[in-house]
Amino acid sequence: MQKTLTILIGFLHDFAAGCWAATVLAVYRLEKVSLGSEAQDAIRALQKEFLYIGIVCIFIVFGAGAGRTFTYVQNVYGEDAEKSRRKMLIVKHAILLVVFGLGTFWQYTMTYHH
Repeated sequence: MQKTLTILIGFLHDFAAGCWAATVLAVYRLEKVSLGSEAQDAIRALQKEFLYIGIVCIFIVFGAGAGRTFTYVQNVYGEDAEKSRRKMLIVKHAILLVVFGLGTFWQYTMTYHH
């Protein structure tokens, strides 16, 4: 059961991250759509929906990520490799936190500041 839960949490974490990225691209694409002025209200409403869906995805990523810390498998590759693996995971997640923050800010600016 533990292994199945580990796999499901990892899948949820990765899937939500991919969905978040898709919402960023959707907001960007809607920003570039060139329709008449009568469609602008509908486009803004869609952008808002994608922004909020993206925020929900972030919460899922964080929640599943927290769940992953409880199912973290240690010493898979040996003690020395494990130290490097941990450092690389920390750096990766710090970079991704910045990417998520900037991406969501970009979505927000495209949605609310014109």
